[in-house]
Amino acid sequence: MLFNSFEFLVLVLVTLALYYLPLLRRWQVPILIGSSLFFYAWTNPWLLLLFLLSAFVNVATSYQVVHAAPERRFFYAALGVVSNLGILAFFKYSPLIGHSLFPDTSEAGRFLSQIPLPIGISFYTFEGISLLVDAYRERDRHAAQELVPKSIGQHVRNTTLFVAFFPHLIAGPILKAHQFIPQIKPKYLTDIDWEAFFRAVVVGYFLKIVVADNLKEQTFWIAYPYFERQSSLMLITMLFGYSMQIFADFAGYSLIAIGVAHLFGYSLPDNFNFPYISQSITEFWRRWHISLSSFLREYLYIPLGGNRKGETRTYLNLMVVMFLGGLWHGAAWSYAVWGSFHGIALAVERLSGQANRVPRTVLGRVAATLFTFGLVSLAWLLFRLPNFEQALSYLYHMGSNRSFAISGLEYLTIACILIYSLPVVLYHVWYLAQESAVGFGLQRLSYAWYGLMLFLTLTNAGPAGSFIYFQF
Repeated sequence: MLFNSFEFLVLVLVTLALYYLPLLRRWQVPILIGSSLFFYAWTNPWLLLLFLLSAFVNVATSYQVVHAAPERRFFYAALGVVSNLGILAFFKYSPLIGHSLFPDTSEAGRFLSQIPLPIGISFYTFEGISLLVDAYRERDRHAAQELVPKSIGQHVRNTTLFVAFFPHLIAGPILKAHQFIPQIKPKYLTDIDWEAFFRAVVVGYFLKIVVADNLKEQTFWIAYPYFERQSSLMLITMLFGYSMQIFADFAGYSLIAIGVAHLFGYSLPDNFNFPYISQSITEFWRRWHISLSSFLREYLYIPLGGNRKGETRTYLNLMVVMFLGGLWHGAAWSYAVWGSFHGIALAVERLSGQANRVPRTVLGRVAATLFTFGLVSLAWLLFRLPNFEQALSYLYHMGSNRSFAISGLEYLTIACILIYSLPVVLYHVWYLAQESAVGFGLQRLSYAWYGLMLFLTLTNAGPAGSFIYFQF
């Protein structure tokens, strides 16, 4: 069920009406769970069985982590984490394993290639792991029982809502148990932060419907083999447009999720902090998909030893985390290459001392920002062309098609890409200008800008399409 669909609007309104009905206040959590399961089952009801199996594993093992004998805590935590990763590996990476290890014509190859990819499995698997690890780490008995109460019924409700809460279920932000579960309590209509809801939803839908969906129509020609017949200028512009598109698409989803969560009294973490102003790859990962980068740091990088076990181990940990973070995005080796590319860039910045160094001059900061954006955009090509050979071919043609004449249609496409990319550019420029007199003036006109975005969302929507991160 798409956020930009009539069905989603009906689901939110019906759930909201039942949720705040005084007679049903004690049933708020079951109402949200029911709506969330309905939301997940909308496209493929059979995959709901897998989701419920995953939830059951996390309920059972996390309960034992807190309430079983102390000497058994590690066993149940490890069992839960391994079970989560096993489910994720089987359903997400079976086709990759099949293609890599078996001929496509073999029985094993055919079987593995036909395993369906459940939507959102990467996100709810990580959240299940978060619950297990948070419960295991919590040494204070009272705090542990806040995450995993003694009442098994209450624990089932809390855990199911934590992983199923429909605003974030399909594409995040990735939630951590210690951030979300304490928020589960009776909610009142008067507690809704209407301004936060309005701001997040208006910007989110504008980025998705006006920017990303219109750019999607223009960046279609990145696909193989169409790009082979495009000029270098067209190829460069389309890659720039795709970089704008993927930000608008994913940031738009996250903002809509955050806004809708406000309607039900829940606060979700920010997932983007103007990433395209980053002056290094290190800074980029502090600003892009923050919930994933913080999850990888807290639940993988630090447990591996972080930077506490010497330089060699630090760089190894960095590469392992980014390799696995890349592979988390999709069942193709190109995603692992994408993650490794970022890992190498992070390692080079750390080795050269550039990770946290800010250029002294304005020109230096602009150059660093453009260089970082260029590296990030080149890497995004692996998202649009997961076939590694096709991605390399695109880069080759981007450099070799300089002599191609630019047609009138190409000029029109380039103009459309620049027009629909402009809001993303201005979005970041506005952030940079906030501390200046110009920024103060823009803030005074903020509701005029929100009104303009709302108007354009209603009048200039692109063809509806699923969110890019739904495939992950």
